[in-house]
Amino acid sequence: RRRSNVTPDRTAIVEALGDVYDPCCADRGISIVDMGVVEDVRVTGDHVDVDLVLTTGWCPFVATMSSSIPDRLCALDGVESVEVHVVWDPVWTPERLSPSARDALSMPLEELEPYRQQRIAQGA
Repeated sequence: RRRSNVTPDRTAIVEALGDVYDPCCADRGISIVDMGVVEDVRVTGDHVDVDLVLTTGWCPFVATMSSSIPDRLCALDGVESVEVHVVWDPVWTPERLSPSARDALSMPLEELEPYRQQRIAQGA
């Protein structure tokens, strides 16, 4: 990799993180940014630190993210190294979801009604 004289831009880094997906939500097109798991991004020279908040304490996506995030960010001009850190404070809550992620993860009531009717029929 050729060393660049470009200093990485924090905004461009956050935008690039929008191309990284939690494996649990990739099929719905929800990025880690939309999931609200990116807590902080710090740029020091050509190095980037990314802090992630896990949705649960046993979230398996950390192993995938520890390679996906550096792979994506090192493709940007000026980024030579990336470290991913898991932070436990603040705690992730659904309020961190972007509006588009919230929409993608919700199921309209009309799609839930057949399940409700089935449960009522089974209980009768």
